[in-house]
Amino acid sequence: MNRRTLLRLITAGGLARFSNIGAMAQSNDDYKALVCIFLFGGNDGHNTLIPRSQAAFNAYQRARGSAALPLNEVELLDITAVNGTPYALNSGLQAIHPLWVQRKLAVVANAGLLVRPTTRDEYLKGTAPLPAQLFSHSDQVVQMQAGVTSSGTGWAGRAADAVQPLNQASSFPSSISLSGPQLFSTGKVVQSASLIPDFQMNFAGRGIWPPAASDARMTALQEIFALDNGLAIVQAANKVRRDASSLAELLQAQDAGPALPTVFPSTELGAQLRQVAKIIQLRAQTGMRRQIFFCSLSGFDTHARQNWTHWDLLRQLGEGMAAFYRATEDLGLADRVTTFTESEFGRTLQPSGSGSDHGWGNHFFVMGGAVNGGDLYGTFPDLALGGPDDANSRGVLIPTTSLDQYGATLASWFGVEPAGLDTVFPNLRNFSGPALGFL
Repeated sequence: MNRRTLLRLITAGGLARFSNIGAMAQSNDDYKALVCIFLFGGNDGHNTLIPRSQAAFNAYQRARGSAALPLNEVELLDITAVNGTPYALNSGLQAIHPLWVQRKLAVVANAGLLVRPTTRDEYLKGTAPLPAQLFSHSDQVVQMQAGVTSSGTGWAGRAADAVQPLNQASSFPSSISLSGPQLFSTGKVVQSASLIPDFQMNFAGRGIWPPAASDARMTALQEIFALDNGLAIVQAANKVRRDASSLAELLQAQDAGPALPTVFPSTELGAQLRQVAKIIQLRAQTGMRRQIFFCSLSGFDTHARQNWTHWDLLRQLGEGMAAFYRATEDLGLADRVTTFTESEFGRTLQPSGSGSDHGWGNHFFVMGGAVNGGDLYGTFPDLALGGPDDANSRGVLIPTTSLDQYGATLASWFGVEPAGLDTVFPNLRNFSGPALGFL
């Protein structure tokens, strides 16, 4: 419970609401949420995080050619790692730049999908097991969400399965996608719910008179939803409808009360994150202690006209993330909500015309009050074309940190016990030290 939240409660509802603050604080004690922002298309990590020391920047310019950003105050936002190494963020990320200084934002460098640690020599000789169809959007989206080459569940869904007992008897969905149905959020026990931001989920045909007739229709629908006809697919569909109905009622009641003071950007990602904040705000009513959310931003397949397109996408990402962090502060939950990015792959260092091609390793952001921010985790890659971190001669970076290590660090903070991490990430045992230290 921070000062901003306290003042909002007092001014919004007077001192009569003050008595609820103790109960709200108690309900926050064991709440945690993971919020994934998936950057569809393959974000160009090379122009998201740029090395700032002169020697490293010279190597970056040589490899990137026409795709390199200039070393000036307009294009780059200076940051420094804890060890003193200078880097810079793309200027499109202006909105989250202050969070680095506040140590609420961290970068995980050169991360990606691996079966086991892989060297350039092993890759070129074909002696290392590799993810299937490495440079295919559709295949890599599935694998980055699943955490393995082939699975009917997502790694976040399996993490939700592992902590589901913490949600006790609540029937509210613990895993929600704000970007259509996604494998990422689906577990063996926990089934992902899909919600369109700001969509009114009221059932048609209820606007009749008298109100008792409308209530009778709703009662009949609920009885249909609860009917066990023995058909699994029908039962699953009925659960989705029942969840949507319950959520609609909660959101309608919430909209009638005081709104969050946070102003979100008028973008698709802003709407998704605003909806996440509203659902988190309902945690006392839903009884949830662990929740997972999936949001997304598309358009990162920048084969042409990359500089402006990429800058504007990062602007949307930064503004959405900054607004969402402020919302978690307003809710008194900044240290209970961790937001992170994923993308199916990075891009080539070497440009192709005015854009870049499909790569492999990438840089990801982690944001939240519990994050050990203002630092870079993992190993920043060598940017030489044909160098030790290049899978070929175009700057396709072989990840030096695995998705398993990245996700396991998040899942451990979320509450997955060490013994359960191998179930969430079957390849984790192939890597030393699952905890990266950013949480």
